[in-house]
Amino acid sequence: MPRPANSDPRATLRSGLPDRYLTPDDIADMFGVPLETVYQWRRKRTGPPGFRIGKHLRYDPADVRAYVTQRKSAA
Repeated sequence: MPRPANSDPRATLRSGLPDRYLTPDDIADMFGVPLETVYQWRRKRTGPPGFRIGKHLRYDPADVRAYVTQRKSAA
């Protein structure tokens, strides 16, 4: 389901995450970082935890929310 062209992807984090597994592109959009940064986070184990479904990388919205909460409390 495409987002409206003028929407702020970070608003997704504020208003609630979608009821589906997120893609690396979703994560990059939400955090306003390049896609390669998302892959670097995964390699370094510093970003939200992801998992593989076959060859596809996915993120559980609950894990992303927990990651954001942890980062906010660490600041």
